[in-house]
Amino acid sequence: MNLFTDIRSLVIDSLAALTAEGVLPEGLSFDNVAVEPPRDPLHGDMATNAAMVLAKPAKAKPRDIAEALAAHLAKDDRVTSAEVAGPGFLNLRLADGVWQGVLASVLKDGLAYGRSDMGAGKRVNVEYVSANPTGPLHVGHTRGAVFGDALASLLAYAGYDVTREYYINDGGGQVDVLARSVYLRYLEAHGQEVAFEEGTYPGDYLIEVGEALKAKVGDAYVGKGEELWLEEVRNFATDAMMDLIRADLKLLGIEMDVFFSEKSLYGTGRIEAALESLDAKGLIYQGVLEPPKGKKPDDWEPREQTLFKSTEHGDDVDRPVKKSDGAWTYFAPDIAYHYDKVSRGFDMLIDIFGADHGGYVKRMKAAVSALSDGKVPLDIKLCQLVKLFKDGEEFKMSKRAGTFVTLRDVVEAVGPDVTRFMLLTRKNDQGFDFDLDKALEQSKDNPVFYVQYANARICSTLRKAAEAGIACDEATLKGADLSLLTASAQQAVARKLAEWPRLVEIAARSNEPHRIAFYLYDLASDLHGLYHLGKSDKSLRFVNESSQSATHANLALAQAVSIVISAGLGILGVTPAEEMR
Repeated sequence: MNLFTDIRSLVIDSLAALTAEGVLPEGLSFDNVAVEPPRDPLHGDMATNAAMVLAKPAKAKPRDIAEALAAHLAKDDRVTSAEVAGPGFLNLRLADGVWQGVLASVLKDGLAYGRSDMGAGKRVNVEYVSANPTGPLHVGHTRGAVFGDALASLLAYAGYDVTREYYINDGGGQVDVLARSVYLRYLEAHGQEVAFEEGTYPGDYLIEVGEALKAKVGDAYVGKGEELWLEEVRNFATDAMMDLIRADLKLLGIEMDVFFSEKSLYGTGRIEAALESLDAKGLIYQGVLEPPKGKKPDDWEPREQTLFKSTEHGDDVDRPVKKSDGAWTYFAPDIAYHYDKVSRGFDMLIDIFGADHGGYVKRMKAAVSALSDGKVPLDIKLCQLVKLFKDGEEFKMSKRAGTFVTLRDVVEAVGPDVTRFMLLTRKNDQGFDFDLDKALEQSKDNPVFYVQYANARICSTLRKAAEAGIACDEATLKGADLSLLTASAQQAVARKLAEWPRLVEIAARSNEPHRIAFYLYDLASDLHGLYHLGKSDKSLRFVNESSQSATHANLALAQAVSIVISAGLGILGVTPAEEMR
C-alpha cells in the first residue's frame, strides 16, 4: 500500500471527471500533478499542486480549478475536507479510517510494506569501493563502501535488479610498487635488514605477506633481479591484498557480486574493441589538445595524440586515450571497463567515487553516453572526506597501516552497525566529522542509538506484555481494533508510517540512501514522543491496564513502527536492536 499513490490516483480520477464535465479542456497532461505532505502539518494531511500546474495549459485561474477539484474530492469517503489555500494549492484532510488502514497494511505486509515495483526489474550496476589493491581499506573507502552498499540495497528494495561490483585497479604502476614492497618484507623474513624508500608501502600488514611468500618459494628470489620475480610477486601480492580487502568488507557485512580486474583489459583486445566502437561512430581522431587553462606549464609541448570527442557528449574538452608514444592513457581502460558494463546489458550504471575523482565525472558520463548511444544513463556519486575524532582530537594514523586510519580501526572502535548508520546520516557529497565517542553516546543526539532504542523499547514492551499474560502474537495484533487509535499522537505515528513507501521511491529515484536514515530518526522521535505522553495519559500507554482492546491496538501500533524501523535498518545494512546494553 502506498497511500500517496492512492490519493494521487483519486486526484487524477477527479481531474478526468472535470475534463468529462467540460470544466477542464481535453488533452491536458497530468504527469506533473503531485500529492505530498504539506509543508506545515497544521494545513492538513496531504496537499496537491494540481490546480497550479494545470492553470496555464487549461487557460484558467488556479483557484477556479482548485475549487472545482475540491468539490469532487470531498465526495470520497477518505477525504473529510479539501481546502483551497493561497493562489490555488489544495490541502486535504483524511478520515481516521485511512490511517487505521495504513497500520493494517503494515501489519499485514510486514517487512514487505514499502517495497516498490518502481524499478520494474531494470538491471542496475552499482560499482563501489574499487580501492587500489595495495593495502587495507581506509576510512575514506569505508564511507564509499557503506554508501554504495546501502544504495544497492535501496534500489533492490525499490524493484531494481542490482549487481554490486568492485573494480580491481591492478593494471597500473602502483601494483609494481606493491610487489617491490612485498619483496622487501620477503627479504626481511629471511633475516635481512631492509629500508623502505619513499614511495613504497611500509605498513606492517605486508609482514605476513612477505612471510607467506617465503613459505611458498623459499629463498628462490633472494638476491635475484626483479625481472625474475616482479610479475610473480605482483600477482601473489595482489591476491593477498584482495583477500585482505574482502575480509575488511566482510566486517561491514558487504559482499560483492562481481570483482572485475583492470588487468584483464590489457593485452586482450578489450581496450581496442571499446575504442573501435567509438571510432565507428566518428568519435576518435588524431589531434593536438590546447594547453591547460591558465598559466601554461614550462614543460608543455604540443603533441599529437589519439583523442576521444567527448565534447560531443557533454564534456568540456576532448580527452586523450592514447599518448604520442603509443601508451594508453588512464582513461582508455576506464572506457573499456564501462564498455564491458554496457555490453552486459545493464539499463543503468552507478559509480561511487572519492571526492578526488570529481574531474572524471564529465568524461566518464560522456564515454558511457557515446558507448550506449545515450541509452544507458550513468550516475556518479562523489563521497567527500571523513575526519575521525576521539577524545576531542583527530584520530591518529594506524600503526599497522603505516599512513592512514583503516576501516578495521573504525569498526573495532564502534562496531559495524554504528559505523554504517553514522556514515549515512550525512549526504554523500558533504564532508563528515566522525566522532567515535559521540557515536557510542546513549542520547537523542546520537541518531543510531535513538533509532535502535526505539526498536528495543518496542521489543521490550512486547516481551513484558507477553510475560504478563497479554496476547501479543502476530495474529492477535493483526486483529486488533485499530479504530481505537484516535489520539493525535497516535495518528501522527500512523501518518509517518504512511510516508514510508513514498520515501523509499524518492530516495531510490535520487540515489540518496541518507534519506532512509533521516526518516528513521523522525519515526523514532514520534515513537519516543508517544511513549512519554503515556506517562501522563494512561490511554496512550502501550499496555492499558483498564482495556485489553486498547492494549492490543496500542501494541499493534508499536509493532507497525518496529516493522518499518527494521525494514529501513535492513536497507542501511544495520541489524535492528531488540535490547540495549
